[in-house]
Amino acid sequence: MEETKEIKVEGEAVAVVAPATPAVVGVQVARPAFNRFNNNNNRGGRPPFNSRRPGGRPGAPKSDLEQKVLSIRRVARVIAGGKRFTFSVCLAAGDKKGRVGVGMAKAGGTSEAIDKALRDARKNLIQVNVTKEMSIPHEVDAKYCAAVVKLRPAPGRGLIAGSAPRVVLALAGITDTNAKIMSGSKNKVNNARATIEALKQLR
Repeated sequence: MEETKEIKVEGEAVAVVAPATPAVVGVQVARPAFNRFNNNNNRGGRPPFNSRRPGGRPGAPKSDLEQKVLSIRRVARVIAGGKRFTFSVCLAAGDKKGRVGVGMAKAGGTSEAIDKALRDARKNLIQVNVTKEMSIPHEVDAKYCAAVVKLRPAPGRGLIAGSAPRVVLALAGITDTNAKIMSGSKNKVNNARATIEALKQLR
C-alpha cells in the first residue's frame, strides 16, 4: 500500500509517492508446538514411555516362577582390539510348591543375561519330595565342588538358613527346615547347587 505526501519546493507543491510504513520487523508469532507423541496428531511416532503396556513385551506370557538373582558378575574377554565385557548371572527360580531350579547364563547386557539364566533354570527344575507341612522328610547333606550343605528337619521353627541355601529353599516353598553350610566356601553359586543336590536326595 502506498501513500502520497506533498512537499513544498520554492512555493510550489510537489506530490511525492512513498511506500507505506513497513510492518514491525523482528516480532515472531507464537505457534503451537507440534507434539508427535500427542494422541491427536500422532502420525506413526513412538508412544511416550509412560504410555506403554505394563508387563514388558506385548503378548509375552507371564512366568509362573518367582526368581531371585544370586550372583551377577562382569567378566572380560581379551580380544585383538582390547577387552570385551559381558555379564554372568546366576539365579534361582521356583513356584513355592515344590519345584525349584538354578540357572546360569552370560550375555552382553544384564537384562539379556537374566532372561537366559531364567530359561536355563526352567530347564533344570526339580520336584522336591516334601511332607504335608512343606518340610523335608529326613536329614540329608550334599557336596558340590568345595561347598557342603546339610539340611535337617526343624518342626515348628520355620526356615532357618542363610545366603544361597535360604533363597533356594524359600523358592521351593520349604519351611520348618534348618540348612547349614558346613564348608568354608563363600561361593553362592556352589552353595546353591549343593542345596539342589541335597534336595535331589530326599525320598
